[in-house]
Amino acid sequence: MDQREVRKPSSEAAWDMSFRQTGFWRYIAVLPTWLAASALFILMTMTFADVILRSLFDNPIESATELTRLLIAIIVFSSLPIISWKGNNIVVDLLDPLFSRRLAIIRDIAIDLTCGVILIWPAKRVWELAERARDFGDVTEYLNLPQHYIGWFIAVFTFLTALTFLARAILLILSSVKGPV
Repeated sequence: MDQREVRKPSSEAAWDMSFRQTGFWRYIAVLPTWLAASALFILMTMTFADVILRSLFDNPIESATELTRLLIAIIVFSSLPIISWKGNNIVVDLLDPLFSRRLAIIRDIAIDLTCGVILIWPAKRVWELAERARDFGDVTEYLNLPQHYIGWFIAVFTFLTALTFLARAILLILSSVKGPV
């Protein structure tokens, strides 16, 4: 049997979730991953330096807590679209054996549509809060960085995650209409 003829055991068989794309879409898919990885490396380096400075010289990095919050937000929200596209979200699969293949596809479509629609509201609300922070001139405590930038970042990546869920649902619908999975 040819490699292409092997069916995947779940509804993920409807489309290929790998990063084997070429050109523009590959860079779009990999960019948030590199952003999260870079933020994680900076966070790791900063934490190491903070521990050394605190332990040996009793002189910690004063803005470490502030930078940690910003970097964690970058790591989490830049990872969400890729994790959602690949279907690597945390799931509780206690009832999976009760679903037939067709019902599992319908369940996955409903979950992806629901998540996509629901995530639009927080994205919109965070954008509004970021705009309000910009209007008030809110800045961070130690570094005096404008707070609206991280708000915009969170809003944009939450909206991208919503679009990712909706795209997954649409692709799953289209692939299930073409034939059995």
